[in-house]
Amino acid sequence: MKTLLITRSGILAVVAMLLVGLLSACNTSNKNELPYADSFLVDVRTPQEFNEGSVKGAVNIPLSEIESRIDEFKGKKQIVVFCRSGSRSTEAKRILEANGVTGVVNGGPWQNVAAELEKQAKK
Repeated sequence: MKTLLITRSGILAVVAMLLVGLLSACNTSNKNELPYADSFLVDVRTPQEFNEGSVKGAVNIPLSEIESRIDEFKGKKQIVVFCRSGSRSTEAKRILEANGVTGVVNGGPWQNVAAELEKQAKK
């Protein structure tokens, strides 16, 4: 029987590869499938954060309320969720998809979504 020797550096290399793959998967959000202007834009930050500035035309559905407000997402062709850094929008996308909502795009930070809308408007 052969013995497999795994070194600490080997384990670290595997962990590093897995993290890179995970981060890459998180950053691929399909955000250019359809123009954002044709999307249901949802800011998942708190009402206080939303009131300090958001994307024009966006609705505020805080992450803590996503699951209880699933019906508001049903029937939408494309949904763009976003927040301050992309963490809450990642979780919002996961919750929506786990509840059968399709066409969800993680827009990441709200400023990125605003910039993308502006860029698409100029086309």
